[in-house]
Amino acid sequence: MSLYETAEKIRTMEIRGAGKIARAAVEALKDHDHTVDASSLERYLQEMERAAGTLLATRPTAVSLPNALHFVMNSVRRAASLDEARRALHSRADAFIASSTTAVERIGEIGARHISDGDVLMTHCNSQAALACILEAHRQGKEVEVFATEVRPRNQGLLTIRALNDAGIPTRYIVDSAARSFMNDIDLVIVGSDAIAVNGAVVNKIGTSQIALAAHEARTNLVVAAETYKFAPRTILGELIEIEERDPGEVLAADIAGALRHVTVHNPAFDVTPAEYVDLIVTEQGAFPPELAYVIIREYLGWDIEEFQKIFEIDHQDQE
Repeated sequence: MSLYETAEKIRTMEIRGAGKIARAAVEALKDHDHTVDASSLERYLQEMERAAGTLLATRPTAVSLPNALHFVMNSVRRAASLDEARRALHSRADAFIASSTTAVERIGEIGARHISDGDVLMTHCNSQAALACILEAHRQGKEVEVFATEVRPRNQGLLTIRALNDAGIPTRYIVDSAARSFMNDIDLVIVGSDAIAVNGAVVNKIGTSQIALAAHEARTNLVVAAETYKFAPRTILGELIEIEERDPGEVLAADIAGALRHVTVHNPAFDVTPAEYVDLIVTEQGAFPPELAYVIIREYLGWDIEEFQKIFEIDHQDQE
C-alpha cells in the first residue's frame, strides 16, 4: 500500500484509533523510502519531509501522528549522509512500531490494578488502551460489567461491544445520551484519548466531556488510558489542539440536509475534558495525575521548551 493510499485510509477513518494511525503512518513512511530515488541527502530529506507532511495533514487532532513522525524524522534530519539517514529512518520506524505495540499491553497491566473485583465500568468510543485495562482485569479473574456507549455518528461502540462480548464480559450497550441515567450505577469510567494537553486536559471522542461531567457530579472516578505519544507537546507554547470537523453527511443524509435550507449540521469528532474531571492518566510508563502531563512530554517524549521555541520561531518566519 502506497503512502498516499495509507493517508487516504487515515483521513477517511478506514484506519482509526490513535495507535493504529501512528503505526500505519510510520510504516507508510518506511515503505515510501524504497520508492525514493535520491541522489543527495538534501533531496532525500526534501522528499521524506513532503511525505511526512502528507501524512500529518490527514487527522489534525490525532497528536499521536505528529509525535510518531517526529520520533522517526528527528533522527533522519540529524543524519550526516544519505545512507545514515535511510538507516536511521528504518531503525526509528521499527523502534516506534515495537514500542507502541507493547505500550497497550503495559497500559492494560497498570490500568487493571485500578479495577476492583465486582466493578461496574463505563467506557466511551473504541479505545484499545481502555479495552486493554478491562480485558486484563477480566483475565485476572475479576468479575466486571461494562456499560458501553453507541458513539454516534460513526458507531465505534460496536467495535467495543464485540471485543467485550468475545471476551465473555457482561456488557450493556447504551445510546450516548443515556450515560447520565446510568452513572449512579457506575464504579469507574475508563476512556482513551486522542490527545492530552500540557495542562492535563484530555481530547477524546465527542461526548467524552459530557460523560466526564456526569461522572464528576456523581463522584465517580474517571481514568484515561493513553500511550505517552498521545501527549501534545506544542501545547507547551499555548498552541490549541485543533478539533476536527467531519463531513456533515455522517450525521444527516445530504438529500435531507439539502431540503432544510435554514439548518446547519455540525459534526465535531472530538471534545475537550478539563483536567479537573480526570482522576488519573494511565500510560505505559505508569499512572499519573493530569497535573504531571508536562513531565510526560519532557521525560518520555524528549521535548523541551527550548526546542519548541525554535520550532515556534521557524513557523512564525514561514507565516511571514
